Amino acid sequence: MEKTLQLVFLNAGGSRVTISIPNPLPDLTAATVEEAMDAIINADVFVSAGGGLTGKVRAQLVSRQTEEIVVF
Repeated sequence: MEKTLQLVFLNAGGSRVTISIPNPLPDLTAATVEEAMDAIINADVFVSAGGGLTGKVRAQLVSRQTEEIVVF
């Protein structure tokens, strides 16, 4: 099963920005993820159409299972 860590931020314009990280470490904790999100905001290296990242909204793990039926 594929897992993706989605980090959702607010930008300077008030819009939401999602950063998706495939195959995250299996032992993530809320504290670790929050610390990483703070570091991303403080580093100010991501800019969206609405400006830089200014706040945290949420972090979530998304699981997806793909079942191939036929491959050509």
